[in-house]
Formats: sequence, structure tokens, C-alpha cells
Amino acid sequence: MIWPFKPRVRKSIARIEIAGAIATSMRKRVLKALKEVEERKFPALLLRIDSPGGTVGDSQEIYSALTRLRKTTKIVASFGNIAASGGVYIGMGAEHIMANPGTITGSIGVILRGNNLERLLDKVGVSFKVIKSGPYKDILAFDRELTPSEKVILQELIDVSYSQFVKTIAEARSLSEETVKSFADGRIFTGEQAQHLGIVDRLGSEYGAQRWAAELAGLDPDKAACITLEDRKPLWTRLIPGRQESLATPPILNQVQSSLDWLDFELTTSGLPLWLYRP
Repeated sequence: MIWPFKPRVRKSIARIEIAGAIATSMRKRVLKALKEVEERKFPALLLRIDSPGGTVGDSQEIYSALTRLRKTTKIVASFGNIAASGGVYIGMGAEHIMANPGTITGSIGVILRGNNLERLLDKVGVSFKVIKSGPYKDILAFDRELTPSEKVILQELIDVSYSQFVKTIAEARSLSEETVKSFADGRIFTGEQAQHLGIVDRLGSEYGAQRWAAELAGLDPDKAACITLEDRKPLWTRLIPGRQESLATPPILNQVQSSLDWLDFELTTSGLPLWLYRP
């Protein structure tokens, strides 16, 4: 049913879902939704995170937008099946965090990967001639090994990004940086373990986080509506009853699409520092 009016936002809380790898398209969608929360003056936001992390820059931009929104809106993050690496970083933008006891979280750290196809190219007889302005202009080139000095440069880059991650967690969770470093070594842990470490405030479901957000905003958790903000679907899909269900994608095609999405992510982020957990 299509309602002819929008629920009164002052008696509602907004919900934004961050699902999947964090990259440019997600950043744009989430920033747009956060702007809507601000413009419509929602008193509270439920931030549902089910993500293994992703690119550093996109994670930082979403986190920064959340910290700005906190000046006017109560924010509670709900960790789903997995909220790791960049997913944890984004969660630091919330005032409070709730996770399921079995949520997979952690993986605090940075990884940078490149592809070395030198041996394959040798077998097929392909080589590249490179003219460059400086010795490091083609760092992480896929047709050769890294030099020792290049490894030093990239390790310094990783260390700086790691320090940014640690500092943000320490400030957000009122922990010392040394305490954060004691568990920020890339390991994963459960939501229950995260609570003991100080990363998570409470254990509970998304519904529990929704009620918590309503209470923080001074709303009745039994009456406050929860409005999910997402990209609007084409008008025809909203007007024709049952149309969306009839066009549902078969599970096998969803799995294929998911694999293709990961492949695209791997290719487009090769050579970028990532806050990502990928078993």
C-alpha cells in the first residue's frame, strides 16, 4: 500500500543499511541518505552495518558525515552478521554500538594488495617498456616484483593508515591507543568478545538497537516508526502490486552476481590500501 503522506519524522527514527563492501557507490548512497536524515530532522538514526569493510577513503568520508550528524541526531549502530575492519571504523561514528553475541567483527588493520603476473607474462612472451619520471612512478606494477625500497614506502603508507584507524577507535571508545593496539592486529572476534574489549556497548538484535535509538531520542520505543532510507525504486515497481516479487532474481543468479561484484571490487581496488576483512 502506498501512503499519501510521510510519517511524522519527529516521532520516527531513520534507518540506513550499510551492507556489502564499502566503496564509491556505497559512499554516495550513504552520504545522500545521511543528508536526508539531517534535512528531515529525524531525532535518531539506526545504522545497520553488515559489511566486511572496504576502501579507506570511502570509510573515512562516511565516518566524518556521521560525526557531523551526531550534533543534531542520536545515532545507534547495529552490527549484523559481520561488521569488520572498515565496518568497525564506520561504527565509530555512532554514539552507541550494539552487536549480536555471534557477530563477526574486528579485523582492525590495513591491507594493500597488488597482482604480480611477471611469470605468466614471461610464459606468453609479453613484456612492457616503461618510461617514467621517477623510480617509484610505477610502484605495484603487475609485471614485476617490488623492490626493497618500494616495500619500505608502502609499509610506511600502511603504518600511517593503521595509526589513523587506531586513533579513531581510541577516541570514539575512550580507550588508550596502546589498549586498542593490543587487539588491533587483524584478528577477528565475536560481538561478545568485542563488548569485553570495549568496542561494543551492548549485546542484542537490530530490534533492540532500534528501541535503544528511540529511547535516546525521547520517543516511545513501542510507538516510534522506523523508516528505512534507500534509493527510490522506479514508480512503476511501486504502483503495480506483486510486480517486484514476480521479477525476483533466482538464488543462483544472486550468487553469480555477488561473485561478479566481488571480482569488480578486487579489480577496481587493486593497489589501494583497504580496511577489509576477506577470509
